[in-house]
Amino acid sequence: QVQVVESGGGLVQPGGSLRLSCAASGSADSINALGWHRQAPGKRPELVAAITRDGKTFYIDSVKGRFTISRDNAKNTVYLQMNDLKPEDTAVYSCNAGSHFATMINWGQGTQVTVSS
Repeated sequence: QVQVVESGGGLVQPGGSLRLSCAASGSADSINALGWHRQAPGKRPELVAAITRDGKTFYIDSVKGRFTISRDNAKNTVYLQMNDLKPEDTAVYSCNAGSHFATMINWGQGTQVTVSS
């Protein structure tokens, strides 16, 4: 069983920045990979970014160069720094965990990110 505590999110103007945090607890294998999915209204959920305990990262193409994922292994906490936000980044962002990128599932309730002027 994995438990996560998400924080961050909110309303920001285009070009602005936000940082999401997710503190996870569970077995070492179950939280080896941590990351964020997002789902916008009427769209399918997509994995935005993820990171393993040893530092391997994944980013969806649309956020490369704008989002940075990082991790504090001592705290089992993952951070998503989102810069140059665009209206199309508007979505509910949820913290995911798993043993590998492909096996990550959603454990969080999600936090709303709204990019609008």
